[in-house]
Amino acid sequence: MEKRRLSFWQIWNMSFGFLGIQFGFALQGGFMSRIFQTLGANVDDIPGLWIAAPLTGLLVQPIVGYLSDNTWSPKFGRRKPFFLIGAILASITLFFMPHSPVLWVAAGLLWVLDSSINISMEPFRALVADKLPESQRSNGFVIQTLIIGIGTWIASNLPWLVTKLGVSNEAAAGVIPQSVVVAFSIGAFVFLISILYTIFTTKEDPPVDLAQFKLEKKESRFIPDLVESFKEMPSTMKKLGLIQFFSWFAFFTMWSLSTPALTEHVFKSPKPTNQEYARLDEQGEVLKDDANQVVFLNSAKAAEYKQKDKEFNDAADLVGSATGVYGLSSMAFALLLTFYTTKNKINRKYIHMGSLLIGGLGFIYMYYATPSTLMYSFIMIGFAWGSILSMPYAMLSSAVNPRKMGMMMGLFNMFIVIPQIIAALGGINFFYKLIGEEHINAMILAGISLLIASLCNFLITDKQAISG
Repeated sequence: MEKRRLSFWQIWNMSFGFLGIQFGFALQGGFMSRIFQTLGANVDDIPGLWIAAPLTGLLVQPIVGYLSDNTWSPKFGRRKPFFLIGAILASITLFFMPHSPVLWVAAGLLWVLDSSINISMEPFRALVADKLPESQRSNGFVIQTLIIGIGTWIASNLPWLVTKLGVSNEAAAGVIPQSVVVAFSIGAFVFLISILYTIFTTKEDPPVDLAQFKLEKKESRFIPDLVESFKEMPSTMKKLGLIQFFSWFAFFTMWSLSTPALTEHVFKSPKPTNQEYARLDEQGEVLKDDANQVVFLNSAKAAEYKQKDKEFNDAADLVGSATGVYGLSSMAFALLLTFYTTKNKINRKYIHMGSLLIGGLGFIYMYYATPSTLMYSFIMIGFAWGSILSMPYAMLSSAVNPRKMGMMMGLFNMFIVIPQIIAALGGINFFYKLIGEEHINAMILAGISLLIASLCNFLITDKQAISG
C-alpha cells in the first residue's frame, strides 16, 4: 500500500530533532580536539582519543535499529522512545563535558556522548523511510540535511559568538575556556528541546498488519536476525558501503585533526605545550601547585605562555567558525535540492559523485589557504557533507527490506564507523606521514580519500536506487 504524501512542514517537523543531534555532533567534531589539547594531549594522540565515538556506533546502532524495528506503542510510537532516551543522555553529557578535569574524563564522556547521539540518530533515518512514499524519500533526506546544515553552522560558531558577547576564551593552563563551557551548555539545551519538538509534532504510523507485526516480534531474536540481515544485504548496500568508507575516513580526519592542523598551518598559532614553559619533575611531568595550577619557570615564561595560548584560542575560534561554513554550504545544497526534489526526480548517483569530488578538492585547497580564504575550502566541503547526509540513505532506502529498515540502517552504519576506527587506531597518522610530517597533510589525506569515494560511485548500477 502506497504511503500518503506529506507536506513540507510535516517533513520538517519530523526531521527537526536533527537540529539538536547536529548541535551535539558539531560541538563534538569542532571542539573535542581543542578540549583534548587543552587537557594536555599530544596532536598525534588525538585520533586515538576519538576511538570511543566510532566504537560506540558500531555497537549501539544495530542494536537500537533492531529494537526500534520491533517496538510499537500506540502512545509512544516506534522510533520516538529512542529519540527521547538519546536526547536526555546526550544533553546531560554535553553539559558536563567542558567541565572535564583531566584527559581520561573527557575521553570517557566522549564515549557516553557518542552513544547517546547514536541512540537518537539512526531511528531518525528510519523514520523517513517509515513515513514517506518512495517518491518523497529523496526530499525527506534532503530536508534532514537542510536542518543538519543549520545546526552545524550555528553550533560551530557558538564559542566565537559567546566570546563576542563578552565571555572569555582565555583560561589558565590546562583549563577549558569559559566560552567553550557556555557553548556546550547551550548545545545541551537545544538538543533536548529540538527532539521534544519532533516528538510532540509528529505522529508515527502503526504497522500495516499489526497482528503480523506482533507475531514477527515474538519470534524475532537479535543474533539470528542480525545474521540473516547480513545475508540479505543487497549488493547496492555493499557498494554504497565502500563509498561511505572513504567518505567517513575523510571527515573523521577533519574532525580529529583540523583544529591543530589549521591553527598551525593557516593561522600560525599552534597550541603552546606546558613542557616548554613550566617546571618539570624528575619524570619530565609538569609541576603543579596546591591549587592545581601549572608552575611556570618564571613570570616572563608565564606571560609568554598566556599570550601564545590566547593566540591559539583566538585561532581555534576562527577555525570553528570556518568549519561552520560547511554547514552553511550543505544547507544551501540541501535547500536547492529541496525545491527541485519536491516535484522532480534526480540522479542520486551523479549528484553524490560530483559533490564528493568538490569536497575532496576543498580539503586539498586547505594547504594553500590563508585565514581570509579558508572559508572557500569549507564551502566546497559542505557540498560533500550535504550529499553524504542524504544521497546514500536515499539510495539505500530504495534497496532494502522496508520491514527491517531500522536494522539495515544500523548495519549500514558499519561502513561509517569501521573507517573511523581504522583512522583512530593509527590509519590517519600512518597515511598522512607518507605525504609529510606537517599536520596539514592530514587534510590532504582527507581530500584524497573523498576523491576515491567519488570515483566509487561508478559501481552503483541499480536504477531504482539511482533515480528518485
